[in-house]
Amino acid sequence: MLDTRTDTNAASFDSIRDDVFSRIASRYDVLCDLFSLGLHRTWKRRMARRIADAPWQNMLDVAAGTGDIALRVARLGGTGGRSCVVSDICPAMLEIAKRRAGPLAGAMQFKVYDAHRLSEIESESIDLYSMSLGMKICDRARALHEAWRVLKPGGTFICLEASEIPLRFIHRLYIAYMGLCMPIVGYLATGGDASAYHYLLSGVRGFPGAVEFAREVEALGFADVSYERLSFGIVAIHVARKPA
Repeated sequence: MLDTRTDTNAASFDSIRDDVFSRIASRYDVLCDLFSLGLHRTWKRRMARRIADAPWQNMLDVAAGTGDIALRVARLGGTGGRSCVVSDICPAMLEIAKRRAGPLAGAMQFKVYDAHRLSEIESESIDLYSMSLGMKICDRARALHEAWRVLKPGGTFICLEASEIPLRFIHRLYIAYMGLCMPIVGYLATGGDASAYHYLLSGVRGFPGAVEFAREVEALGFADVSYERLSFGIVAIHVARKPA
């Protein structure tokens, strides 16, 4: 049975109760720039490079939003001759991803999938599973179980997500800064849609650090679990392999 404890959902987000991402889809990329001061672009470049350089023939990008990661991989030439499925639970986000892809859209499939229930994907059918900045609003236990299920033996799990700055006092200052600035910026950018930034702030605050999340991934059975901190540890890229 899947672990559905609320403490594995850092943001306590439920897409059925609140269709927030449909409401903010057109402003999502602007919000990412504002909330991260543009740093998310650096993080995603590094994530895309690692995916492009990894060995895979078919890739599933989950909670892909407006398709940033898949598009960056494609622009690096990483999808040449390889299959890439770009998925998100929000159709409005995927429509933006399709438009952004332009001529690259032919190298991708865009699918409305729920990270918690990838029932459309066969077990042990995917070479590489990726998620970027979406795990903090998922139930981690359920999303990780699905990642494990769909990956082939020997397949790669790669996840970019919020982390903890190792120096505790700096991390506390960062969280305080986010707590002060995110509501103001989010309120202005979304026209007062409080939930749009509530989930993101809750996710950043409640998501475990790199060490603890790596332990959760390893506890599920993944091997060769590692992580790379970026921007002093604000985020980390986690990589693991499903044993052959």
